[in-house]
Amino acid sequence: MFNFLPTLLAQASPGGSSGGISSMLMFLPIIAVFYFLMIRPQQKQAKKHREFLSALKKGDDVVTNAGIFGKIDAIEDSQVRLEIARDVKIRVLKSQIAGTQPGTAEAASGAPAPAKKD
Repeated sequence: MFNFLPTLLAQASPGGSSGGISSMLMFLPIIAVFYFLMIRPQQKQAKKHREFLSALKKGDDVVTNAGIFGKIDAIEDSQVRLEIARDVKIRVLKSQIAGTQPGTAEAASGAPAPAKKD
């Protein structure tokens, strides 16, 4: 499986410094591709989530990363108290709130939810 490794090591030029610089220059486009395709979108998504968390307020219907639906009862620095049923309240980390409950805007306005497309 690793039969190419001895051949590759035998082809390496001993003491050639220009080979090291050119191989380093080959990795620059690869690093740029990783940055623009993986790292940068993840940073944008994290920023968007931080902005969402800072905009939370009492009474918002949310869902946690664990799939628990609830209404925000109180917000502290890093914790949120959710009411998940009448007189049932739990504390969760603010960072574990994934988003708002789907369909809450339609439920509040009394309009029916849009039909699902197949």
